[in-house]
Amino acid sequence: MIMLEKRPQPSRAWTFATPIVAVLLTMFFGGLLFAALGQDPLVTIRTIFLDPLFSEFAWFYRPQLLIKGAPLVLIAIGLSFGFRAGIWNIGAEGQYIVGAICGAAVGLAFYPMESFIILPLMVVAGALGGLLWAMIPGLLRVKFGTNEILVSLMLVYVAEQLLASMALGALRNPEGMGFPGSRNLAQYPSASSWITQSAGMHWGVVTALIAVIFAYIALSRHLFGFNVRLSGQSPRAARFAGVNPGKLILICMGISGALAGLAGLFEVAGPAGQVSIDFNVGYGFTAIIVAFLGRLHPVGILLAGGLMALTYIGGEIAQSNLGLPIAAIQILQGMLLFFLLAVDVLTNYRITLARKAH
Repeated sequence: MIMLEKRPQPSRAWTFATPIVAVLLTMFFGGLLFAALGQDPLVTIRTIFLDPLFSEFAWFYRPQLLIKGAPLVLIAIGLSFGFRAGIWNIGAEGQYIVGAICGAAVGLAFYPMESFIILPLMVVAGALGGLLWAMIPGLLRVKFGTNEILVSLMLVYVAEQLLASMALGALRNPEGMGFPGSRNLAQYPSASSWITQSAGMHWGVVTALIAVIFAYIALSRHLFGFNVRLSGQSPRAARFAGVNPGKLILICMGISGALAGLAGLFEVAGPAGQVSIDFNVGYGFTAIIVAFLGRLHPVGILLAGGLMALTYIGGEIAQSNLGLPIAAIQILQGMLLFFLLAVDVLTNYRITLARKAH
């Protein structure tokens, strides 16, 4: 009989091996999925995971990895603070949307004025929008003990309706002949977050790298990081150590909301270019996979964000060249989280064989 035996302490080897094993299992079972869809599994896996890096068009795809990876890293860094402390913000997608709306609204309010101050004002508005949206489940958790998972998740659907309302109403391009969507911010120099499109660089990429550095310092070198880790490992011990749980919840929710809002702002002022009904593409949910794949560590999240961006770019190539449906790519991403959580059990438990008692 197969049993799980709890380890005396978590295995360091499995802590580092889990993401690698999860990726390899995803490739194997993803290959079986693609074979069932009538595709050559080896060609499909190569197209998704290797072509963006090593094909003849890699010079074009590599900058796209930065563009796709930046919002994932930004959101995942914010989520990692809460997840480490046992605070489960599942609504980053809503905070991402609201940050984009608030930031774009500020930029469009100044149109067509040209000024260097417009983009910084948009950045502040985007961060505040995401922060305030995250404060709703945070305050409800602190004041009334509600479940932040359900509240933050439900607010995603509210944010999606707000996005549709803005694209069809207040932010709609008056020169767009009635079509939904705002003006193109990427073509409005003062409101564009692009540094250089040819190199795939915009301020979102720079901000994501800065967030990784500051998160690493905060979590490993600062008292706040110690309080976060202690609260996640032993809430009772954290209270004895003087940690205010309500304050910590609001701070962690605020950080994750602000970074998600920044991700939304940089996306709408850069790659997406405008507020549209289908602006959100699930970055807020995918970032949850990125956070756990990166073991909630800033450097790990940076690498995991690159890997997940690879599946986005490779998935687009597979759709174009192989006719692979987008749903298959989404299943592949879901497999990654599933195997990550499944294999992660081995960090705290070992598999043992026991004889049945007669």
